[in-house]
Amino acid sequence: MGGDFIGRSPFFFQRTDELLINSPSTPLPLYYTLDPLSAFKLISAYKQRPTTLPRSRFRLLHSCASAAAAFFPLPVIFALDRLDRSDHQVFANHTHYSTAIAAAMSATTSPIEQKLPERTATIGSTMTRRTSGSDDEAIPDSDSNETTNLLLERLRAWKHMCGYLEDYVSTTAKISKSQAKDFEKVLKTVNEPLREGHHFSQSVGGVASWFENVRSNTQGMVNLYLDSEKNLKGSVLPTLERLHKEIKAKSKELQGGAAKGAKAVDKARGVTQKHIELLAQHTATLDAAHGNKTDTAHDPYILRRGVVHRLNKQVIEENNNRQDIIAVQNNFQQFEAHVLQTVQAAMEQFTVYMTTQLDRHRTMYSDILASAQRVPPDFEWVNFMTRNDHILVNPDAPPRSLANITFPNQDHRATKPLIEGLLERKSRAMLKGYSSGYYVVTPARYLHEFKDNDDLRKDPHPELSLYLPDCVIGAIDGVKFNVKGKDVSGGKVGNAFHTNTELSFKATNPNEAEKWWTIIKDATRGPAHTSSSTTTSPITPAPIDTNQPPAYAEKEAASAGGATQAQTPITPASAAPTSAGPAGITRTDTSGTGTLPTVNTTATAAGAQAPSPTVE
Repeated sequence: MGGDFIGRSPFFFQRTDELLINSPSTPLPLYYTLDPLSAFKLISAYKQRPTTLPRSRFRLLHSCASAAAAFFPLPVIFALDRLDRSDHQVFANHTHYSTAIAAAMSATTSPIEQKLPERTATIGSTMTRRTSGSDDEAIPDSDSNETTNLLLERLRAWKHMCGYLEDYVSTTAKISKSQAKDFEKVLKTVNEPLREGHHFSQSVGGVASWFENVRSNTQGMVNLYLDSEKNLKGSVLPTLERLHKEIKAKSKELQGGAAKGAKAVDKARGVTQKHIELLAQHTATLDAAHGNKTDTAHDPYILRRGVVHRLNKQVIEENNNRQDIIAVQNNFQQFEAHVLQTVQAAMEQFTVYMTTQLDRHRTMYSDILASAQRVPPDFEWVNFMTRNDHILVNPDAPPRSLANITFPNQDHRATKPLIEGLLERKSRAMLKGYSSGYYVVTPARYLHEFKDNDDLRKDPHPELSLYLPDCVIGAIDGVKFNVKGKDVSGGKVGNAFHTNTELSFKATNPNEAEKWWTIIKDATRGPAHTSSSTTTSPITPAPIDTNQPPAYAEKEAASAGGATQAQTPITPASAAPTSAGPAGITRTDTSGTGTLPTVNTTATAAGAQAPSPTVE
């Protein structure tokens, strides 16, 4: 039932990023049924604070529906309302969930207490910007372009402010030689509110209040004389035009660099999300399949390690992008100070030219200059950071760490190995001897061989994979034991030889060999028992099982000196027949209930032709 659409509305939502969980104002609710765990996560994350529902979060909860149903058996129904952009500030509880979820919600912690910003003499101590609140999530809800878009919008505000001043000075130069009626056009250039005006402080002493001062003084300059046109066009305008180009170049530089980093982050998150969904799908499939054979590539243990590998790449991209944004933020204060100082210098020139032509208007222009100079270089930036501390990146917050990140099915029982550690395997080449490797027996009944246990440097792909129910396990001989089966890892060797191969393994001591042999033997009989969440370690010795399978017939014949013929007990004829295996090897019944017939072979003298094995 997870993620099924049962909406009463005939409209499917157009903008997923504008869907809100809590809102009773819209008449078009869309009802969804999610599994309880997904709905619990969704409600817990968004019930306490008004926010939009990101597309990535909805897709993640939709994907883990089947795996999460094991935790809460009851379904959950909640409503998602489609709102217009103008209604996004209206919120109220509009969530319906079952009794089980209501009980779980009552135990949740209270939301983080928000503190109002306090102004002090320094910038660093006043900021209470957001920290990495999504460090424990594999795919954060935040948009990687959010901070960049905010800074780009701020640059556009400065660019438009500079454009306003250019229009103001140029129009003044043109109209200075005309009548008072023509000079009214000067006022029109600054009569409109600043674009992106919310980026500027509305208090006295900022850019917004300075523009109000410009408008009021310009109103009294209707009768300005017209002799200053040449000076204005030759000195003041070029300064503002150069500043305008600097702002545009800064915006282009930020847009080009940040877009590349954000694109890399989005790409890495998409790859991680894809593999997390794949892990959720196949862990649920393995649970529902009751131990049936699973493809090697879809073993949840392999998929989980693949998620860790891709998550590590994602974190590296996120941290690199974060450092780039922090560097840009730190540079913005100096850049804005330069912008304001350049504007102040241009306005000072403008005032000098105008006051020399008309002393009676000197007071008005002096007021404009004084208003501009009263704006401290860091005034707007400090107020901007104070108002947007919840959006800007906090440079004091620690970077993301892979150790603190969790993801769905990270600790699923199917991802916990039955046993893992170092073993030595005899090489297929005659002269190489034994080579060490990292081996794992998984609940999916695979024996995997890896070069090492490192998930971070490269994508963990098994060098060798044996599906144990299809293998024959030989007797244990001290620290050695043999496994005969076909490599299903898809590697070069496995694809080249589609035949069974007998592999010889050697442990460091008999106790470890006994433990490996017992677990591998049990895995050939039926589904592995994985109720325990702890991982079996080959270091702790296990009790020695005296009921070992018979040794290879070749070894028995060699020990007897070839004098007598080894006879194997005959299984009753009522037992189900199976295909004959190698001489001297008893194949274990994979169902765990029946007894397979044994193979009786006769030792032959040297040079004689060996008879075919007979199933009795």
